[in-house]
Amino acid sequence: MFKKIFWVGVGVGVGALAYRKLSEARSLAGPEGLNRVVGRLADDVADTLAAFREGMAAKETELRDSLGLDPASEAGRGRHTAADPTK
Repeated sequence: MFKKIFWVGVGVGVGALAYRKLSEARSLAGPEGLNRVVGRLADDVADTLAAFREGMAAKETELRDSLGLDPASEAGRGRHTAADPTK
C-alpha cells in the first residue's frame, strides 16, 4: 500500500517538473524569450567584465604600493607623444 502511494507521489512530482520545464521552453521559443535570454547573457558578461576590471585595479594598486610607486607621477608617464618636444 505504501509502496503504491510512494510511486504515485513520484509520478506526480515528475509530471509537475516536466510540465514546468515544457512551459519554460515554450515561453523561450518566441522572440520575447530570445530577447530575455540575450539580455541576461549580456548582463552576465557585463558583470563579469566589471568584476575583472575591479580586480585588475586592485592588483595594480597593490603592486604600486608594494613597489613604492606614486600613482600620480606614474599616471602621465608613457602617454606623451613623440611630437611633444617639452617632455
